[in-house]
Amino acid sequence: MTRPLIAIPARFSATTSALRYAAEVNARALIEAVYRAGGEPASIHPAEGDTEERLARFDGVLLPGGGDLAPHRYGATDTHDSVYDVDDLQDTFDLEVARASLNLGLPLLAICRGLQVVNVALGGTLEQHMDSDHRHVMHPVAIQRGTLLEQATGTEKTDASCYHHQRVDRTGVGLTVTARAVDGTVEGLELPGVHGWFTAVQWHPEDTAHEDPAQQGLFDALVRAARDRR
Repeated sequence: MTRPLIAIPARFSATTSALRYAAEVNARALIEAVYRAGGEPASIHPAEGDTEERLARFDGVLLPGGGDLAPHRYGATDTHDSVYDVDDLQDTFDLEVARASLNLGLPLLAICRGLQVVNVALGGTLEQHMDSDHRHVMHPVAIQRGTLLEQATGTEKTDASCYHHQRVDRTGVGLTVTARAVDGTVEGLELPGVHGWFTAVQWHPEDTAHEDPAQQGLFDALVRAARDRR
C-alpha cells in the first residue's frame, strides 16, 4: 500500500552539520515518527503564493516546531527581549499553510510553534514570554475527554516533553482548548466542526514517540486520517 504523503514545512537553518551552507531542515525524530506511523514525510520549501495549490497534492500536513512568530503577526506593538529566530518568510508561509490546510480539509497535526501558528492564523494572540519554565522539561498534561487528542493518545493524562517560552493568550476564532498543564498553560487546541481531522499540541510528542505509545499515537492518527481522506 502506498504511504500517505505528509507535507512538513521546512525550517531555515543557518548552519547544519555535513552541509557547507545554510539549509532547510526538519527534526529527524519528527520525520521518523511520521514514517513509523506509515506515512511518507516530505519537507516542503517555504515560499509565498500558491500554497493551497501546492498542498492539494498531499494527503496530510504536519506543522512543526521552530522559532517565534513575529509579535506584529498577532497585533503586538512591542517585542519582548526573549523573542528569537523570527523569519518573515517562514511566518508568512506557515500561516498560509495553516489556513490552506483547514480550507482544504487536509488532516493537520500542529506541534509547538505549529499550534501557535494555527492560533494566530485564526485571530488568536500569544503571550510573548512566560514566567513559568516550560523549556527542557517533562510535565503532566491533562487532556479533555471526547477530543481528537484523547482519541489519538488514548489517555486523559500524559507526560509531555516541552520546549517553549511562549503560550496561547487569546484563542483564535472557533478553537477550543483540549489540554492544559498544571499552571494553566494551553497545551492542546482543536476546531470542532471543521471539515477534516485537526489537532494541535504545545509540546513535542516526537521527543518520546519512539518509546511512548501515547505520543506515537498522534502521528498514527494523522497518517490514519490522511489515508482515510485519500
